[in-house]
Amino acid sequence: MTAIVQERYADRLVSAFMLGEAAVPAPGRGEVLVRVDAAGVDRGVWHLATGKPYAIRLASGFSRPRSHVPGLDVAGTVAAVGEGVAELAVGDAVFGTGAGTYAEYAIAKAGMLARRPAGLDAATAAALPVSGCTAKQAVADVARVVPGERVLVIGASGGVGSFAVQLAVAAGADVTGVASGAKRDFVLALGARDVIDYRTEEIDARGGRYDVVLDIAGNRPLAVLRRALAPRGRLVIVGGEEGGPLTGGLDRQLRAQLLAPFVGQRMGGMFGRTNRTDLAALAAAVGEGSLRPAVTRTYRLAEAGAALDDLAAGRVSGKAVILVDEG
Repeated sequence: MTAIVQERYADRLVSAFMLGEAAVPAPGRGEVLVRVDAAGVDRGVWHLATGKPYAIRLASGFSRPRSHVPGLDVAGTVAAVGEGVAELAVGDAVFGTGAGTYAEYAIAKAGMLARRPAGLDAATAAALPVSGCTAKQAVADVARVVPGERVLVIGASGGVGSFAVQLAVAAGADVTGVASGAKRDFVLALGARDVIDYRTEEIDARGGRYDVVLDIAGNRPLAVLRRALAPRGRLVIVGGEEGGPLTGGLDRQLRAQLLAPFVGQRMGGMFGRTNRTDLAALAAAVGEGSLRPAVTRTYRLAEAGAALDDLAAGRVSGKAVILVDEG
């Protein structure tokens, strides 16, 4: 099969991702082989492909990537099922998270896939899994946003942030986004009431205290985040962006969790996990019109390295998708 093949870590992935050939994987027990139509572009793939922060190499391989075909989000058609899979069948249109999705075929655990509704196209579906599930879990499960609350989303123009803004608005919250001034209109179009340009003012400069702060960008000190938070507010640090080369932003999550028992504010961190229930809920929200995956750029498979470089450089608003079936 045609696939993106990576043999080494690199900061610029356009130089490390090569379009080549790889063996079609065989599904094991509980797994599904997916014929890939589209694959998502997200920071998780970037971390695995660059090996940064270095702590991630405990899972991805110390000196070079253990998996030579990158990619996580997937939308396509079931081509084969492994032993013990009863809920999916060959020919089913699916979307979710797999392994090595920057290729014509990819393996995924059956529990991390959902059937793709007829009205949900492959490119839109491929944008949903990692970023959409992470945002849903942050807004609904961890922060538990309720109507009337004031919510601040830091990193509102990114993949997870663009979903988080919409989901918080749909929950009845008054949402302010934090993004560059150039992306102000994009964030407002997602439903945010206001946008703070992080290049010209700090997140607490307007004196408001937020019931919920979702920090997705990972570039604010814990003290600044707490100043923007109401005395009984909830801070959710999503993922582990920024920070040092060894552990990235994970130290902020740890410090927030250690401090939380001694203050009135509830603070902690989270990482999203793809699951069928959340995938189905996201697809339903798209069908109802309350959620719109903001796919602003598409790339060919051969351009996967450039797609991730663009993402890391901040040149992508919302979500980017790789159209595998277009080569």
